[in-house]
Amino acid sequence: MTLIWFLPLFLVLLLAGLPVFFGLLAAPGAVLWLSGQERDITLLYRNLYNGMDSFPLMAIPFFMLAGELMNRGGITHRLVEFSQALMGHLRGGLAHVNVLSSMLFAGLSGSAVADTSALGSMLIPAMEKQGYSRRFAAAITAASSVIGPIIPPSGIMIIYAYVMGESVAALFLAGILPGALVGLGLMAMVKIMADRHGFPPASRKYSWGERGEASLRAFFPLMTPVIILGGILGGVFTPTEAAAVAVAYALVIGLFVLRTLKLRDLPDILTRAGLTSAVVLLLVGAAMSFKTVVSLSHAPEMLAEFILGLTENPLLLLFLINLLLFAVGMFLDAGPAIIILGPILGPVFAGLGVDPVHFAIIMCVNLTVGLATPPMGLVLFVAASVSREKVAAIARAILPFLAVEVAVIFLITFVPAISLAIPRLAGFLD
Repeated sequence: MTLIWFLPLFLVLLLAGLPVFFGLLAAPGAVLWLSGQERDITLLYRNLYNGMDSFPLMAIPFFMLAGELMNRGGITHRLVEFSQALMGHLRGGLAHVNVLSSMLFAGLSGSAVADTSALGSMLIPAMEKQGYSRRFAAAITAASSVIGPIIPPSGIMIIYAYVMGESVAALFLAGILPGALVGLGLMAMVKIMADRHGFPPASRKYSWGERGEASLRAFFPLMTPVIILGGILGGVFTPTEAAAVAVAYALVIGLFVLRTLKLRDLPDILTRAGLTSAVVLLLVGAAMSFKTVVSLSHAPEMLAEFILGLTENPLLLLFLINLLLFAVGMFLDAGPAIIILGPILGPVFAGLGVDPVHFAIIMCVNLTVGLATPPMGLVLFVAASVSREKVAAIARAILPFLAVEVAVIFLITFVPAISLAIPRLAGFLD
């Protein structure tokens, strides 16, 4: 029972400003030492490496490298041009372009942070020149970036599949409609605000010929998710192999087809992708160690008893768990939160008849929205860095968009067909 104290100690360490990685190791390590279970400390730190030593997790650095190659190779600019050709003429055009670009970029990187930094550095200054306030431009960039880990490929879905033993392909397919719903919801909110505040269009209406030309320029980038998903669903390669294929494709397109990449760019690209991947994998390894102490403490069983003691109505429990996940997402990154809470909550809801893939999407979308939620949402800080605007100002401006995303979360929660329709059609679910 004394082991249960690792959870409050972990929260205290986070509030004191200790990085999540060290908190995930220090809190359980200290409690094991104080409770006289020094032998288990060896197990704790051994699992740091074992948690990262996984073939499926190799997909994460490959997808991040593919995103870096696409971004440095000017792919982002082509996607923005394509989005502007389709939607730039609407009132609030650049805000619509921002959301659509995030939806398209999601199929390349699978990362909210990459989306915020890549699109934000281009679109926030452009929106400011068009007359939008800087805080609004940063807010819509941060809000739309959470689509990145929902529409496949998705790093956090790979982590969930690794931890919970689910099919990566099924989770990827299940994320398509929820990601599209988030994007459409944000566009609807942009339209309401554009009509109310008189936002300007970004450009004149493009002719169909000009739209066709923009589509051709964006063709090779847009083929990336088609190759990834097509290869996985066709059984040609595994998700990890698909990520490696995405890197090879990005290299060929950047170096030889579009010729927007130079060999001298590669060392910096590899360094950036390596550093980002190292952060994610260290967090995964630490979270797997943390999970060891979670199982030793019998916290899953106690929490399951507590949850089922509240009510056995699965709909009410899903509502309450959404509130819990939303609160957790404000303070903890999605990857560690999935590894810590997935093994605790997943079996409880599976026992109540909730489809495991449906619950996976509820959890992934909710924790992803947490990345843009004050006070500790990571993409808020990235957007603040890119825009040079205060986090508090962005946090206020993002509230209408967060309201839309929360509404979509509850829609996904209580209408399982949104998540399960495409995996069922593809034969991944009964």
